[in-house]
Amino acid sequence: REPKQQQQKQKAYGVQAPAVKPRATARQPPPACSVPLELVFVSAEVAPWSKTGGLGDVMGALPRAMAARGHRVMVVAPRYTNGGKDIAKYKDTKPLAKSVWVELNNSWHELKYHTVARDGVDYVFIEHMCYQREGTPYGDASGPFADNLFRFALLSLGALEAPLNLPIKRDLQTGAPLDEVYGQDVLFVANDWHAGLLPLLLTARFRPYGVYANARCCLAIHNLAHQGSHEASRFHDIGLSGDWYSALEWQDPGDKQRKKTINVLKAGIVTSDLLLTVSQGYAAEITGMPQDARVDMLLAQRANKLRGIVNGIDINEWDPETDKHLAATYSAYDLSGKAVCKRALQREMRLPLEPDMPLVGFIGRLDYQKGPDLLLDALPTLANLECQVVLLGSGAADYEARLKEASHEFGWCCRGHVGFSVPLSHKIIAGCDILLMPSR
Repeated sequence: REPKQQQQKQKAYGVQAPAVKPRATARQPPPACSVPLELVFVSAEVAPWSKTGGLGDVMGALPRAMAARGHRVMVVAPRYTNGGKDIAKYKDTKPLAKSVWVELNNSWHELKYHTVARDGVDYVFIEHMCYQREGTPYGDASGPFADNLFRFALLSLGALEAPLNLPIKRDLQTGAPLDEVYGQDVLFVANDWHAGLLPLLLTARFRPYGVYANARCCLAIHNLAHQGSHEASRFHDIGLSGDWYSALEWQDPGDKQRKKTINVLKAGIVTSDLLLTVSQGYAAEITGMPQDARVDMLLAQRANKLRGIVNGIDINEWDPETDKHLAATYSAYDLSGKAVCKRALQREMRLPLEPDMPLVGFIGRLDYQKGPDLLLDALPTLANLECQVVLLGSGAADYEARLKEASHEFGWCCRGHVGFSVPLSHKIIAGCDILLMPSR
């Protein structure tokens, strides 16, 4: 095998390719934590059940990694059924007999819970009629759902009730069910604005009654462009007294004429015990450079509570040596399978089977910040350079329409898939020669 590996390295990297130490056949287990914590991740999406981009990926991998280190971990997310089309995604989950009633927007709502345990993580999905409509987790072809403030306030309330009411606690050593609740001494990790109300509701609706006195909450900011801004008149939808309005009110400091709004992410920033983001570089960017609505000025005031932790990847799911989605496996030492993956991707996307034509891939959310228009505008140039282009993503309706149009206008070299497909995302990563990640 060694001669073949050397040939492949020389073919891929040139004769002067440096020697690389082969990876061990078995990876070392992660280091055990010194103090096990009770962690409750709260997110609008979690792979593989719901996913529109990187947030779903992180929530699908990070909790499992924390459980592998010895922590007790729960993940709470909505149970989206997409008008009934996605019910099968939750076929392995089981409904709990225990339901919870919460008060929101001057009415009472029953929340039902479905759970499943995987890889040491307790996944909890909240069932409510507002999560059953057709569309993505955030909207449909007409745009974002008008009641998203209510929908995600309900997520935060349901997540706060889960550790107190759901008897899903398991033994950390054996995994055996204990028929106990997690209890109050937990650490919540709220992700993005969709869970940004959690630290505020924790402070305003639970701690005054002695509940969660020792609990703490971190707010993880993955994407500052989405802040959950709403008309100030929508404050009453959250069900808090006027004493808490100032925690949500926000006005762009750079535009004194701008009408005041309520900003959910702002509420999370000022009421969380700790702020996290996806890298040290992004932490510096969002505190030192102008951001949407100038929230960077607020973050700069709390910079001593902000930590940048680099996002990782699931090295088992994204290992090309074992990936079940690929037409052939490969490694850094034997790249022959990558050519097979490229040909299979070209065939699946109905592109000419040209091994020497550069194949460019894009995977991401279709919104302004991610820059899909930069790539779509470059398609004439890429076509003139005799490149093939494969795009995968969902998001804003206008970008989705442009992606579909591009497949027709540049049909000989471009294919776009609106929506999200886990198998196709793996095939694009493995099969493309160039991966583009435009961003603003």
